[in-house]
Amino acid sequence: MTEFEERFWKEGLLVAGVDEAGRGPLAGPVVAAAVVLPPFTEPFLKRDSKKLSPEERKELYHSIRERALAVGTAVVDSAVVDRVNVYQATKIAMRRALEDLKHKFDVVISDYVRLDEFNCLPLVKGDERSLSCACASVIAKVLRDSIMEKFHEIYPQYEFARHKGYPTKRHRELIRKFGASDIHRKSFRF
Repeated sequence: MTEFEERFWKEGLLVAGVDEAGRGPLAGPVVAAAVVLPPFTEPFLKRDSKKLSPEERKELYHSIRERALAVGTAVVDSAVVDRVNVYQATKIAMRRALEDLKHKFDVVISDYVRLDEFNCLPLVKGDERSLSCACASVIAKVLRDSIMEKFHEIYPQYEFARHKGYPTKRHRELIRKFGASDIHRKSFRF
């Protein structure tokens, strides 16, 4: 899981992994995270963050923050998603997360998204193939889930704590019943 990082680390380059959470939901923000790990960090993630339980992700979240040289995050709300489209909102979030690192890095490994202004290696399934990218995926997912749990307190009728805004059958039923909230993506088909 560090095959790509090791190529750069051997050249004395620092790697920032970047990933997002929230491209597919009908509501809420796109959240991105960027992580710079110390060179030659041994893999400590066993599988893709999407296959981990929420409790496992939260444990890893704290472990990543302790191990990382730097962690950057960014949140792009649903109004921006509607204005520029979800792909462009993802790129905005990723750029902002990298800027939030406040730490030097030489190379970016992203989960498939090319960021032209950086020396960027976009990997298909980057969150499964790169430790830095996988760490960013965990940070982004935990942060986004906590945001959606806060939105659940504001809009309890949509049950955001349950489905986190993803297009589940129940979520679609609730949208039909109550209409779209302020955090629903109006450009998405409900």
